[in-house]
Amino acid sequence: MPEEEAQVALLEVQNITKKFGGLVAVSDFSLSMDQGDIVALIGPNGAGKTTAFNVIAGYYKADEGNVLFNSRDITNKRPDQICAQGLVRTFQVVRPFRGLTVLENVMIGAFARTNNNQVAQEKAEEVLDFLGMKSLADNMASGLPVAGRKRLEIARALATDPKVMLLDETMAGLRPVETDEVIGMVRKMSEKGIAIFLVEHVMKVVMSLAERIVVIHHGETIAQGLPAEVVKNQHVIDAYLGDTNATG
Repeated sequence: MPEEEAQVALLEVQNITKKFGGLVAVSDFSLSMDQGDIVALIGPNGAGKTTAFNVIAGYYKADEGNVLFNSRDITNKRPDQICAQGLVRTFQVVRPFRGLTVLENVMIGAFARTNNNQVAQEKAEEVLDFLGMKSLADNMASGLPVAGRKRLEIARALATDPKVMLLDETMAGLRPVETDEVIGMVRKMSEKGIAIFLVEHVMKVVMSLAERIVVIHHGETIAQGLPAEVVKNQHVIDAYLGDTNATG
């Protein structure tokens, strides 16, 4: 009988390094994710978290290493090409199209997959319904509070029909009730089979959502594993968790 083929990860980040001049922002970073996984990337400000996101999603070019998605090499492809294949990222500073409605903003995400206005509208309506935002469809994006803009950013990304979503500090600045609402949204997306890779400083969020945690410091991975193990790691405590600002 032929040997059973090894399962191929949905997202495989292989030893990526990113330099800015003489500064090594990310060094030899690796990650493997499968369908529905929730993995958190944590570390102090300036540790290289957003840089790693930007390399994976195509906003920065890797100096070394590779990014494989669905067994395809997407290293250094354009963000729109990567998004079209099913990997999308959100941004910490959200910038909705303020002159458009919530529905129209989400339709813009849907246009990553279709040129048909009716199909895009139906997809946007489906996403808003799935995320419990249907009542906001006709609201102008300019009138949304911070929490609403954060949720809109997720909805627009979800409308691209991703297999992997990179969430960059989606819950920063939210009140506890608002944070719980977004946690619920993330869980629903994971249950739908979307792999979630998130950068987050609020440890309540990390501990309640993440199945695995990766910790980087000065661009280097210093720990990774189960949340209960990582938070007891002395290197992590010294580099990050010992900072009272880190627990949010």
